[in-house]
Amino acid sequence: MPLRLLRFAAAKTHPEPRMFRPPERLQNHYDVVIIGAGGHGLAAAYYLARDYGIHKVCVLEKGYIGGGNTGRNTTIVRSNYLTPEGVQFYDASIHLWEDLSEEFDLNLFYSTRGHFTLAHSDSAMRTMRWRAEVNKHYGIASEVVDADVVHRALPMMDISCGGHAPVLGALYHAPGAIVRHDAVAWGYGRGADLRGVEIHQRTAVTGIQVKAGKAVAVETTKGVIHTDCVLSAVAGSSPEILQMVGLDSPLYVHPLQAMVSEPTKPWLDPIIVSGSLHVYVSQSARGELVMGASLDPYELHSTRSTLDFTEGLAAHILDLFPFLSELKVVRQWAGMADMTPDYAPIMGKTPVEGFYLDAGWGTWGFKATPIAGKTMAATIAEGKPHPLITGFSLDRFREFSLTGERGAAAVGH
Repeated sequence: MPLRLLRFAAAKTHPEPRMFRPPERLQNHYDVVIIGAGGHGLAAAYYLARDYGIHKVCVLEKGYIGGGNTGRNTTIVRSNYLTPEGVQFYDASIHLWEDLSEEFDLNLFYSTRGHFTLAHSDSAMRTMRWRAEVNKHYGIASEVVDADVVHRALPMMDISCGGHAPVLGALYHAPGAIVRHDAVAWGYGRGADLRGVEIHQRTAVTGIQVKAGKAVAVETTKGVIHTDCVLSAVAGSSPEILQMVGLDSPLYVHPLQAMVSEPTKPWLDPIIVSGSLHVYVSQSARGELVMGASLDPYELHSTRSTLDFTEGLAAHILDLFPFLSELKVVRQWAGMADMTPDYAPIMGKTPVEGFYLDAGWGTWGFKATPIAGKTMAATIAEGKPHPLITGFSLDRFREFSLTGERGAAAVGH
């Protein structure tokens, strides 16, 4: 054990403060109440306080900070989306990601790796070319590469995928990165806390009071809070919150599972994604392989994991990397993915005055954490949608003006 750590443990007084203050009790009134202490909710609180001087903010969490989808994803960050709305939104997020460790004075282990989206068919290659052209138009570093380039970059991978799904090429996205997800929640939480925001864990929302079409109070297991503004950022629990204010939504919730292997020496630098095999994999700073697949095929509000998922994902991983047959899986988990029909999020105002929604993130919400928080804070503070989220409004489903992101998001990562 390092001497510095021993001295820290033996010291009677510790120079490092607590990561978050434990608030004594709920106040009667807050300027803004945020439901959900995941990355999006905490980021919105942070930017409200930092950028707009709105410090009387309460963040409510029925569990613990980062215990939802923020701590249940596979940590991939990218911006190689298909629609102009998605490309610009996630590119702005990457620019924020790159400076967060310094801003928080906390190592988030942000690591730029490069991102290969494999194509196994002619139609997939056409989609890759489409995405690359949209990306380049907005200054995003993405390019289509052939199978030889993929093989040179990944000589350890079976380019034939067991002979049944040979790789024809890929979309290579140089800014693709990974980042430690729990540290992101801690960083935003500590930053918000230092600016006066109160974070109340183990505090569930039981109802939202609406009078004359306006949200006026939030009912919790610890009392009633009066407020002029409520933001819901609860991912797979969004339908439950929407029912409290009498709103319907197009959201449907599916479990999304993932797993990690035992650590190995570093050998996989880029992030690998295959839509045909429904698999994505990267290697963490600790040497674990972090692996995921597509959504479970049935709607279910649950975070349980299954043997069927493990068997299916392991088989596809071995298609790519046969030499991993003896590698052990050490844990697996699931999150609740709140999906929309067009695979784009729902952000901004709702028909209920003072009630704002940040939902519909499906399998791609973690990578949006910084820009989602920043744009929702701007929308709340300025009373109008931030320009980057106008294509993500709830109204688009009523107006049949969808943002078709499925071609870049349907795989998951």
